[in-house]
Amino acid sequence: MDTLSHVITPNITTLHHSSSSSSLRYSNNSRLFRSFRVTKNVRVFSQLKNQNNNTINSIDSDYVIDYNDPDWKSKFKEDFEARFRLPHVTDTFPDEESMPSTFCLKMRTPMTKDFPGNYHSGEDWHGYINDNDRVLLKTIYHSSPTSAGAECIDPGCNWVEQWVHRAGPRKNIYFKPEEVKAAIVTCGGLCPGLNDVIRQIVLTLEIYGVTQIVGIPFGYRGFTDADLTEVQLSRKVVQNIHLSGGSLLGVSRGGPGVDEIVDSLEERGINMLFVLGGNGTHAGANAIHNECCKRRLKVSVIGVPKTIDNDILLMDKTFGFDTAVEEAQRAINSAYIEAHSAYHGIGIVKLMGRSSGFIAMQSSLASGQIDICLIPEVPFNLHGPHGVLSHLKYLIESKGSAVVCVAEGAGQNLLQKTNDTDASGNVKFGDIGVYIQQETKKYFKEIDVLADVKYIDPTYMIRACRANASDGILCTVLGQNAVHGAFAGYSGITVGTCNTHYAYFPITEVISHPQLVDPNSRMWHRCLTSTGQPDFI
Repeated sequence: MDTLSHVITPNITTLHHSSSSSSLRYSNNSRLFRSFRVTKNVRVFSQLKNQNNNTINSIDSDYVIDYNDPDWKSKFKEDFEARFRLPHVTDTFPDEESMPSTFCLKMRTPMTKDFPGNYHSGEDWHGYINDNDRVLLKTIYHSSPTSAGAECIDPGCNWVEQWVHRAGPRKNIYFKPEEVKAAIVTCGGLCPGLNDVIRQIVLTLEIYGVTQIVGIPFGYRGFTDADLTEVQLSRKVVQNIHLSGGSLLGVSRGGPGVDEIVDSLEERGINMLFVLGGNGTHAGANAIHNECCKRRLKVSVIGVPKTIDNDILLMDKTFGFDTAVEEAQRAINSAYIEAHSAYHGIGIVKLMGRSSGFIAMQSSLASGQIDICLIPEVPFNLHGPHGVLSHLKYLIESKGSAVVCVAEGAGQNLLQKTNDTDASGNVKFGDIGVYIQQETKKYFKEIDVLADVKYIDPTYMIRACRANASDGILCTVLGQNAVHGAFAGYSGITVGTCNTHYAYFPITEVISHPQLVDPNSRMWHRCLTSTGQPDFI
């Protein structure tokens, strides 16, 4: 059995058509788990060629819609609704009965020893979310496929409503709190806000009446490593953990196989699992969910998207991103001061962003001190008359200094490729920041121009930060809604913000590939306006 580190990597996940419910197939050749699609394989924001062979944002090209059919919109919406239906415990246990929720803010007194079976109905409280509540995925009507940032379903860019499920507490629940043993696990790398989410999950579980709450140490490996034991969690334990960065439970990449993890869940009696992580971690959570369904285990597996890169599909932003952008300002300002204070000074700052350049773009916009912003989504040449180095020469001649911000995944085509991977299965990138620093020094030496080049990589300082106020609020609500989703009986879902509202998504819909910066988006245009940089091709 492969480890969960091989469940998914962004560039190798393949979606397959299936008429059955979401499941996983194991491939002996690739030794990877690959997702099956619930219905037809319709992506929301992929590519499609129109009649003029121009690429527009649309659905997958292998899914055919007959636009001559007057009912094509309703058929698309039916398919969309089927894809975004949330997996529920009643899918595996059709006769499972619900009970009145124990979550009611009219009743905040501690549960008594007579609590089991005596649930507060909350009938006079109107704080619950109806199961039919929906959030509109996109609110902008693009009248043309060529409009900046257009995200179209069809070549004509027709308006098609797309709704996702609203997050929040339900009036009826499917787990008895006194029978729940909940576990929390944090996977991948560090990210500001991990402790905030852990804290809120624990506090919300206790409000529901759960008394058995544990943390699994050091990611998925904590399920099987004999040297690692569960961390008992309670309000007293987590009360102040949000005041510092890192994770109370520790993090790691990779881990054991799905079968071993589900075996551990059975042995420990865990029936609610909250998984904090990115795309790979969520793919693992979905695999755990599917295996629990296969074994007919009543376990709710809920994801909370943790990626500092902000690269999870369909969501406004993920926690840690705002903090990263804010903390990056310190590094950028230091690079600016170094460059501005030196004769022909050049400051280079490398920021996080393996596949997506959101941090570099937003940090450049926020600082107002960046002359060149390089991201993975926009190709560039370093050398040549239109290259980055030529523009740096112009900046030195015209203003005396320059500051460059580069995302870690940018310009990887310029570096020597490696087949090495980390424990999560991600290809190890070359250091584009060091490469640009070296090439810049070499270039100015060759043209006999003095240049003082400084390089700053604040990655680990940013990752270890405490969440700022904005992320703190986001983490708080994500943690609360994760618990609400579990008690509502959902599993194989994740929670996030969509069009400023909190929503639930099937994990399968958010892990197929990273969310990327659209080079034709208004935000990237704003960044180019701020930096004044030309095209480097």
